[in-house]
Amino acid sequence: MRRVVITGVGALTPIGNTYKAFAENLKKGISGAGLITRFDASLFKVRFACELKDFDVEQFIQRKEARRLDPFAQYALVTAEEAMLSSGLDIENIDLDRAGVIWGTGIGGFETIEHDLTEAAHWTGEPRYSPFLIPKLIGDIAPGHISIKYGFRGINYGTVSACASSTHALISSFDYIRMGRADIMITGGSEAAITRASVGGFSAMKAMSERNDSPETASRPFDKERDGFVLGEGGGAFIFEEYEHAKKRGATIYAEVMGGGMTADAYHMTAPHPEGIGARNVMRLAIKDAGIDPSDVDYVNVHGTSTPLGDIAETKAILGVFGDAAYDLNISSTKSMTGHLLGGAGAVEALACVIAINEGFIPPTINHFTDDPEFDSKLNFTFNVAQERKIDVALSNTFGFGGHNASLIIKRFKD
Repeated sequence: MRRVVITGVGALTPIGNTYKAFAENLKKGISGAGLITRFDASLFKVRFACELKDFDVEQFIQRKEARRLDPFAQYALVTAEEAMLSSGLDIENIDLDRAGVIWGTGIGGFETIEHDLTEAAHWTGEPRYSPFLIPKLIGDIAPGHISIKYGFRGINYGTVSACASSTHALISSFDYIRMGRADIMITGGSEAAITRASVGGFSAMKAMSERNDSPETASRPFDKERDGFVLGEGGGAFIFEEYEHAKKRGATIYAEVMGGGMTADAYHMTAPHPEGIGARNVMRLAIKDAGIDPSDVDYVNVHGTSTPLGDIAETKAILGVFGDAAYDLNISSTKSMTGHLLGGAGAVEALACVIAINEGFIPPTINHFTDDPEFDSKLNFTFNVAQERKIDVALSNTFGFGGHNASLIIKRFKD
């Protein structure tokens, strides 16, 4: 198997519109939550989310082109551009037939389909749909647009596995490069699901926090008073590259991808297995794939959505995998700051792992107020304040509705 390294990064998140800004605000423990501005949510049970701040797509994409893209695809192109620029790749000097794109999204063009169907309800004459309706809403259009922009003619498709979507995209990209089927992959994920139907639907499921009086403290992973996740939006992008290819061109290497695991709970369409069996198995597979021992892992960026059942199941899984070594880990949920980016979560949280490795700190789990006796008090959840630590190996978990589980292992690069 060939080595796979990370040579480019891009971020667009509720706490930072670039990789650098995201890193700075992770360390500060900034909350990205606030009252919804994208639509009038005054009559909804949940009236807040983690929206992007001060983002103007026309700074990156011309107005005419942007109007032909759902926001989730806009976010994909913007983050891919930052990743490409940071990678220093010269398109003129690479084999475009061995360069591909795999991108994850859990929902795709939610805003587009909601808007167009709402408009259709008011028609009185001949139905007239936009010719861009289908191309804007399909989830695989994001990797399509990225490949068109850069001329990448290799592997190209989208992954859809709810909240595990972008981690599945990262693992698949990793696999194709290490197996010799590609040299370069643009990979990641994005989501733009802060819409009426999305907020209303998740709210009807009782999946989201209803702490409208204090949005910035609503995402409370592992807190006794947690009452659900906070919806987020944005995306994250990477350039994955075969090591010798990157070395030959003198690329900056941010980290190395070591292994990945993928499993199913086979239990329930939305709830996790109460004993965390799928989560336990996926972490074990990722660790085995990386060829390391559980005790080699320094940091676990957990799925940690702030739901009553999910946080407990994941903690049980961690104790099952790591045993006594779990007490030497730092554990944190960056969703406490970014909210839950659904299909984009895995990419953004993998970026948090790269930042932790390179900057030497553990991002905090903010908004911890009350200890929950359901959790082992000896575990280090990195509550409220970032902790300095040298991190050689980080593990990122993402779990999705339908019982989809994916774990990725990233390590400090050593030549």
